Amino acid sequence: MYLALYRKYRPLTFDDVISQPHITIPLKNQVKFGRCAHAYLFTGSRGTGKTTCSKILAKAVNCLHPKDGNPCLECEVCKGIDDGSILDVVEIDAASNNGVDSIRDLREEANFTPAVCKYRVYIIDEAHMLSTGAFNALLKIMEEPPPHVIFILATTEVHKIPATILSRCQRYDFRRILSEDIAARLQYVAQKEQIDLTPDGAELIAKLSDGGMRDALSLLDQCASASAAVDAKAVSAAAGIAGREYLFDLSRAVQKKDAAKALAIIDELHGKMCDIGRLCEEMISHFRNLMIVKTVKEPGGLIVCPPEELEQLREVAGGFSLNNILNALNVLHEASARLGRVSSKRLEVEMAFLRLCTQEVQVSSGSTADSGVINAILARLDRLEQAAAHMQASPSPARVSSRPAEAFSEAPSPADVPPPPEEPPASVSAPAAPHKTEIDWSRLAPLDCWTQILKKLGIDDPPLSGILFGSQAYELDDILFIDSPNKMFARLLKQDGCAKRLGETIYSQTGKKYRIRLRSGGKGSGKAPSPEAAQQPQDGNPPDPLDALAAAARESGAQVNIKE
Repeated sequence: MYLALYRKYRPLTFDDVISQPHITIPLKNQVKFGRCAHAYLFTGSRGTGKTTCSKILAKAVNCLHPKDGNPCLECEVCKGIDDGSILDVVEIDAASNNGVDSIRDLREEANFTPAVCKYRVYIIDEAHMLSTGAFNALLKIMEEPPPHVIFILATTEVHKIPATILSRCQRYDFRRILSEDIAARLQYVAQKEQIDLTPDGAELIAKLSDGGMRDALSLLDQCASASAAVDAKAVSAAAGIAGREYLFDLSRAVQKKDAAKALAIIDELHGKMCDIGRLCEEMISHFRNLMIVKTVKEPGGLIVCPPEELEQLREVAGGFSLNNILNALNVLHEASARLGRVSSKRLEVEMAFLRLCTQEVQVSSGSTADSGVINAILARLDRLEQAAAHMQASPSPARVSSRPAEAFSEAPSPADVPPPPEEPPASVSAPAAPHKTEIDWSRLAPLDCWTQILKKLGIDDPPLSGILFGSQAYELDDILFIDSPNKMFARLLKQDGCAKRLGETIYSQTGKKYRIRLRSGGKGSGKAPSPEAAQQPQDGNPPDPLDALAAAARESGAQVNIKE
């Protein structure tokens, strides 16, 4: 009789288990030094080696001639456990033996000493399936077990195990097996079985297995039966990931806001007996792939697909914004959650795609805005979008100006220097009565050591240093003009001690006492821009239509949520 590959090549010793050294090394040492616990809990996703390690541990603790913590596989105990002739190692399927009566029988049987082995080992697979009564019946014997009994619980859903059971077990978490380890193991098995497995085929199988060795070997077995050469194309056909062009057609319809096209594709798939729930899940996975492609520079390791499909994903993702993709995922997830509660799954999915293909404006509950306000907002939004597209296509030179004419550069010319400040300056010494002084602004020069002054302030006075971040200083005789983009600096300078601390730091670096004044007309002047300047786009960027829409909604008193 043919033996499946995942059974034929199941590991027989701890050294054969791949990608789980954090588990196999401690278990080997416990067997080697005779420090085995009375109860273990193995948890992890499917196909990662939980049941396999349970059987290896059962053989290792009972082996007559263990080798460095591994079973020898040659003594009568190891052979008897492998062929099932020794009944001291019992494997229980908790999915079918989950009642309290089954656990009571186990408790009574556990009191008897083993017939052949040193330990009576109970392997409870899928332990989370046990009922509450069964867990309660198991609790007492796990707390005070006979010295010849070892319990090994294996589960994929550890959160369903009661805390009272968890506290009595040594817990080991099995990780997903690395893709490169799976691919290497597949190549080894293919060589032994004389299967023509290409490297790209092994890599794709490793990705599709999602970290499970059993799934990978099963898929290899399936591919070897379907094709003489197991390459990426053969794996795609066997795994059912080939011929998924309809997913790209639906996403392109959403991208182009073509609701009629999307509904036609859904109708065609429904006519071909495509499961609507499965279609919704595939579209969620498809938009997840688009999200990864949109945000990750090298997405190959995070997406399971053939290379040619990855290029298609890049092409389609280029037509979506990240917000559009996230919105599509939200809509599809909501539709998937409702599929089990509605009478027509097709209608629910069609409604979801209509939401994605149309720009929807929803008025929040409690709002008094009528349809006239919504229509006015929509019309204004259309005009703003058209204006934004026009400005992006042909930006005018006037929008490229980066600073007002009154702002000064790092090396200002005499014409650029604004008049002296009107408010009385803050000085290190006692404030004198304000008086007008004729100043030669052409001699204004940057203070060379201002960077060192800011570094010293960062050590001596971090709050003041943070306020002065991005500032510049210019000296003129015994006056130091400070231009800071932070408006709080003007208020902070008027507080007691601030000007004095700043002056002392400046004196320690320059050896000169300055009268400190704010630089007016620059970034730190605090002057409010005019309404005309406020409406101009900054740095050449067009105004955001959504900001204008929000402003229009505030004027009308409506609360509006916009979804694309």
